[in-house]
Amino acid sequence: MKTINMIPDLILYNGVIYTQDPENAKVEAIAIGGGKILAVGDNQFIRSLGSKNTRYHDLEGRTGLPGMIDSHFHYHEWAFMRHQVNLAEVSSFAECTALLEHTAEQKPKGDWILGQGFNESDWPENKMPLKADLDQISTEHPIIIWRCDLHLAVANSLALRIAGIGRDTPNPPEGVLERDSDGNLTGILRELAINLVKVTILPLMDDSIEQAMQEGMNVLNALGLTAIHDVRLMGGLEGASALKTWQKLEKSANLTLRTWVSLPGENLDEVITLGLKSGFGNDKLRLGHVKFFADGGMGARTAYMIDPYLDAEYGMHLTPVEELEKALCKANQNELSVMIHSIGDRMNRELIDIFTKHPSVNIEIPHRIEHLQMIRIEDIRRLAKLSTVVACVQPHNLLLDINMIDHCMGKKGKYAYAFRDMLDEGVSVIFSSDCPVGDPSPLVGIHAAVTRQRSDGTPKEGWYPQQKVSVAEAVNAYTLAPAIAAGAGDVLGSITPGKYADLVVLDQDIYSIDPSDILNTEVQLTLFDGQIVHQI
Repeated sequence: MKTINMIPDLILYNGVIYTQDPENAKVEAIAIGGGKILAVGDNQFIRSLGSKNTRYHDLEGRTGLPGMIDSHFHYHEWAFMRHQVNLAEVSSFAECTALLEHTAEQKPKGDWILGQGFNESDWPENKMPLKADLDQISTEHPIIIWRCDLHLAVANSLALRIAGIGRDTPNPPEGVLERDSDGNLTGILRELAINLVKVTILPLMDDSIEQAMQEGMNVLNALGLTAIHDVRLMGGLEGASALKTWQKLEKSANLTLRTWVSLPGENLDEVITLGLKSGFGNDKLRLGHVKFFADGGMGARTAYMIDPYLDAEYGMHLTPVEELEKALCKANQNELSVMIHSIGDRMNRELIDIFTKHPSVNIEIPHRIEHLQMIRIEDIRRLAKLSTVVACVQPHNLLLDINMIDHCMGKKGKYAYAFRDMLDEGVSVIFSSDCPVGDPSPLVGIHAAVTRQRSDGTPKEGWYPQQKVSVAEAVNAYTLAPAIAAGAGDVLGSITPGKYADLVVLDQDIYSIDPSDILNTEVQLTLFDGQIVHQI
């Protein structure tokens, strides 16, 4: 048994610890020192390694896992919007407007009202808010609210006017200003049209983002997260602010999340000129992938499909395929790894064509396709042959999309969130939340992947239950698999001597309980670098 010859600072014992290390898959105790795992084994052996200065923590039979890694997290956006209007929990159009009206009553005239997370496809009215609805709430507050998938937003008249958007404003590249049959703006902004308004609120974000990002780490530690891949949104407006703030937090020794920060694809040439490489940084803060967008989202009907939507056309490219291919070649030539947002089955097919022609040269940090929400089995098999491309998917998002996909795709929904097929065919799969699109809790994600059911147990057998995965597979996709995909498999992702002491303790054994009870499981202890950063 591998051990490191050092007196432990801390010993955790009397646990049921799933290490994700095949050499010692399940152990009772862990010795920790200098921020690293020193040894794992049975209670007697590990306790014998301690000294009078060693602290002992009795796990009382609770379950230990490696610290969880969320591989696709819009941290800058989430941290800021935590203090704005949360529309994710509203259950109807009426409740949504009532919450916004209450917010308007509390805010001084002229202050922005920002909301995020509404999902009209789950409302009994199934009604999309429009500019006219938001104008009824207030004409003295600029208002913009984002749909849960972030590919669509709705603004009121004042917000549009502040942004300089009028009846004659043309659609921006890769975006749509929706108009009614008379050519009047409806207030709906699709894809990069959102940024025409968002750019006006960036100063608000910059004023409060450092504190918001600091506070957010405590929230995520309490959920069992010890690392994230911080991913840029469309247009990359927040990219510079995010990177600057992460560096401030790292310099002040306030990081309790290992963070890989992605860079906006539109800045690829600048990244190359500066000589930046994926993986540059230290043990807590590194540069990750360069982020591109191939298509949009299904909720906005902008994901690019093989067959048309039942209620729309085929969707759209956000970046022409030729441009994506050119960017991929540039990235390969300069040792940069790319992640490409791709939702629709046609877009995924075209993207796999490109990756097949231009395999990654950076084997340590492979390229990634983000989401793969709709993909045909023949394309999954093609993807499985690409050893240098990872599939980053979002289990909880499937629960948000059940009604929407049933409505707009019908029986072709069987191609959505095909996790079982991906794993069976040998695709490298990593899990994430896409937060703030989905719930940031990895336990929520594990429950969704294992049951394919909402919290109320619907659908009864799960949505397309043939795509369920096991708890062991889900845990791996939140721990060792993303560590390997980030080029950090030698130091993260499993409870192995020599690796960083990032781990969590749960009050229930999620491997043995009824899968529906995973949602009721509590993170009772989180360690980062061997230090307790959350404890109940």
